[in-house]
Amino acid sequence: MFDLDHFIEDCRATVTRNGTHKAAVEVLEKALDDRSAVTDVLAREGKAGIFPLYRSEDLTILNILWKPGMTVPPHNHDMWAAIGIYTGREDNIFWRRIADDAEGRIEAAGAKSLAQGQVAPLGKDIVHSVTNPLGRLTGGIHVYGGDFFDAHKSAWEPEDLTEQPYDPDKIRAMFKC
Repeated sequence: MFDLDHFIEDCRATVTRNGTHKAAVEVLEKALDDRSAVTDVLAREGKAGIFPLYRSEDLTILNILWKPGMTVPPHNHDMWAAIGIYTGREDNIFWRRIADDAEGRIEAAGAKSLAQGQVAPLGKDIVHSVTNPLGRLTGGIHVYGGDFFDAHKSAWEPEDLTEQPYDPDKIRAMFKC
């Protein structure tokens, strides 16, 4: 059985001891051993959104439910992250900055698809875009090594891939059904 309070305490203890995304990956993998129990606790009756589970200066845990077909444009987190999918699938495109580009443009550098039960670490400097390619919700636990809501982040315009300030209201609006 998935116990949310116990999971949060495991994440807090891990960050205190180790402070890296690698340690958080281990906690997520253990939790996702029973995906149906995680789904029972975290699924929000078919509602997409960003649902905070825990927030402090050095750790944020989010339950993110992606709408069918939804894409979030390239963005960074300015902190490490560990992403674990408990239902559905998440497709990531990883981006890198184009050297000496005055507008901060990026170019595609790789991709990774995460299916239910899979976990991926993201380093502090990773830029990625995320798509739910399915016709149903995708749910994931996102563990961040800092205060996700108080970090200086960037987003890139999808059309010309120029760097812009991250607009949390714009991102939240994407999740509205």
